[in-house]
Amino acid sequence: MYSLDTSFFMDWQARYYPVDLFPTLERNIVGMIAAGTCGAVDLVREEIDAVGTPELRGWASNQSGLFLPMIPEVQIEAAAIEARYPELMDPKALNESADAYVIALAKHRDWVVVSQETSVQEKHRPRQNYFIPDVCRDLGIPCVNLLGMMRREKWVF
Repeated sequence: MYSLDTSFFMDWQARYYPVDLFPTLERNIVGMIAAGTCGAVDLVREEIDAVGTPELRGWASNQSGLFLPMIPEVQIEAAAIEARYPELMDPKALNESADAYVIALAKHRDWVVVSQETSVQEKHRPRQNYFIPDVCRDLGIPCVNLLGMMRREKWVF
C-alpha cells in the first residue's frame, strides 16, 4: 500500500519519532513490512546508508523484505518520470536520487507515496520547480507524509 521515501525514515527515526519513545510505531511499521503492505526501492537503502544515522542504518539492514528489487517496469517508469521532471534529480548528489523510483514503485503497485517532502508552493525559496508531492499530484498518485500514513492506518498511540 505504501512506497516509502528516504525522508520518511529520516523523520521517523532520526528526527521526530525515535524508536525508544515510540515503540508501537516501530511495531506497526515492522508489521506492515512483514505483511508486504509497504516497501522501499533499493535506492532508498543507498540513501539511508549515505545520510542515515547509525541507528537507522542498523535498523534498516535488519528489515528483510523492506527493500524491493528494481524490476524493469519500475526502472522504465522511473526513467520516464526523470525525463518528464528532470529537476527531481539533484545534480549535486553523490548517489542516484531515489525520488523517481519511489514514485514509479507507487505507480506500478497502485500504492501511496509516503514522503516528508513538501510541495513547491509550501517552500519560501524552492531550489527546484517540483518535489515528490508535486510530481505525484501531477501524475495522480496519492502522496502523504508520515502523519498522513498514521491517520490513513488509524493508528492511535
